Amino acid sequence: MVSRRDIATAIGAAAVGIAAAGIVSPAAAQAPAAGGETAFERIRRTKKLRIGAVAGAAPYYNKDIVTGQWGGFYIDLSKALAEELEVELEILETTWGNSVLDLQANKIDIFFGLNPTPKRALVVDFSVPVFNNAFTMITKKGLGKKTWDDFNNPALKITVDAGSSQDQVATRLCSKAQISRFKSVDDAAAAIMTGRADAQCIVMMLSLTMLKKNPALGELVVPTPVFATTSNAGFRREADQTWPKYVNTWLEFNRGLGLIRSVIIKNMESVGVTEADMPAGVQL
Repeated sequence: MVSRRDIATAIGAAAVGIAAAGIVSPAAAQAPAAGGETAFERIRRTKKLRIGAVAGAAPYYNKDIVTGQWGGFYIDLSKALAEELEVELEILETTWGNSVLDLQANKIDIFFGLNPTPKRALVVDFSVPVFNNAFTMITKKGLGKKTWDDFNNPALKITVDAGSSQDQVATRLCSKAQISRFKSVDDAAAAIMTGRADAQCIVMMLSLTMLKKNPALGELVVPTPVFATTSNAGFRREADQTWPKYVNTWLEFNRGLGLIRSVIIKNMESVGVTEADMPAGVQL
């Protein structure tokens, strides 16, 4: 049976789409920026806010291949943050795996979409949670599994994208199952479509989007007990905490105003997912 300790351990190991291999040493992470200027000082001086963004990661991030324009709810949040600061938004294209390195290298000032783990906390700092993202399963139709214990079955074949948060969760909570690791979320989903697997472990934001695009892919299951990882912003490690504290204040204030929820819902709707599609009892 899945215990509270199992869930706590899995949450601690989880990371939204990011393997831990790209992290450098704590000493390097704390090296001072050129001239000793802090991130907040640089933003105020240059009037520019530098963020990282991942192409093809809707509804988080999405880059139009024709116009080159960026969209997604983390782009909208970043635009609102830049507007509050009265600065220009600069977007650096990155990957989930390189985002921590870009923070450490002082290429960007903030990256939205990181899950805090103890290993990452050695080298970067995190904001308060932006939202909760429950772990789900996309199963072949009629599978009939409902709990994590149900999925922890040697007869079941479960797919994940290698190095992701769902990889960590499935490894911990479904250790008896046959777990196949693929390069991408789409490759893991293809195994379900072709009958080579029974279920795909994936966070809710992505599972809802995938099933809306292709309802024939399978059925959405939120295994019980329900648990979620948090999606946070990451910052370059600095002794001066003015920048993280400012962002935390901004996030809490705008959560109270309903901005964060409205931005998430709007971008989910842009990929065809409505609030009514979200499973009952699952909170953002």
